[in-house]
Amino acid sequence: MLRLLASRCARGPGAGGVVRSAAMLCDHRRSSSRQASDAPPNQPPSSEFVARPVGVCSMMRLPVQTSPEGLDAAFVGVPLDIGTSNRPGARFGPRRIREESVLLRTINPSTGALPFQSLMVADLGDVNVNLYNLQDSCRLIREAYQKIVATGCVPLTLGGDHTITYPILQAMAKKHGPVGLLHVDAHTDTADKALGEKIYHGTPFRRCVDEKLLDCKRVVQIGIRGSSMTLDPYRYSRSQGFRVVLAEDCWMKSLVPLMAEVRQQMGGKPIYISFDIDGLDPAYAPGTGTPEIAGLTPSQALEIIRGCQGLNVVGCDLVEVSPPYDPFGNTALLAANLLFEMLCVLPKVRVI
Repeated sequence: MLRLLASRCARGPGAGGVVRSAAMLCDHRRSSSRQASDAPPNQPPSSEFVARPVGVCSMMRLPVQTSPEGLDAAFVGVPLDIGTSNRPGARFGPRRIREESVLLRTINPSTGALPFQSLMVADLGDVNVNLYNLQDSCRLIREAYQKIVATGCVPLTLGGDHTITYPILQAMAKKHGPVGLLHVDAHTDTADKALGEKIYHGTPFRRCVDEKLLDCKRVVQIGIRGSSMTLDPYRYSRSQGFRVVLAEDCWMKSLVPLMAEVRQQMGGKPIYISFDIDGLDPAYAPGTGTPEIAGLTPSQALEIIRGCQGLNVVGCDLVEVSPPYDPFGNTALLAANLLFEMLCVLPKVRVI
């Protein structure tokens, strides 16, 4: 049984394992189970009919469901930050992102994507991590995601520090084999160890390479920057076949041409998107644990994610939002919007 907790939700069992919000008392809400063939897709309630402060604090005020059965995609929180090396607080990221997601709507007019008319989507709450044991937390995350992906549900993850991507990719590779990776970040996260520990938020992709979870010729890292302890901090990534795109190579330009190259590189095989919010400049996303100056802009972030349209995206995450360093909620709001954009590029989403 998937051990999930609803984030800031008043829980109460509903039909099909759904936790119903106050907003669902209106006709605009329906059951989140696809088991009944005539069940319409879930739709976030419109603020025209349901006030934004009303309802359970789920992602986009979607139904909260304890099982991935019957879902095409689901938002999942992983409130873990015991793998951080600097500023903590990412354990509160999923809750804050959900709070800010109340501003999101159902359609993406910029791209023509109709995610909620195309997919059955719900919020699966949070993985019940062990905040006193990082290794055990990785086990809990891996087991939870194995159960999610086994049903055919595509997970969109609210982090949590970047350690969580390692056990998620373990689950992804068990189902799909080695996957391609689009990694947006200020850091490559390919260190071998720190303070004698081989698992923390600076090592997830090194561990993934060690376990052959990645199709290394289809790994692209974008936004990399910052000071270093060596003159060539990207040597390991490039030696594995990763494409490393430095932040300074992105300054003052559109990333649409870059993403055309990325689409060609990724082909039709499974790809996972991992987006560390510190890939963006701290002027836009100050609420994070390891900020680096001179990063990407929000418009470039949109170009990157929208550039994944047509790819075989099998999962996504948005990590390293630290609400204690985000006093006005702008980082979490940006994260919520980027997760919506990820939903919009999933393979089954209709675009008009």
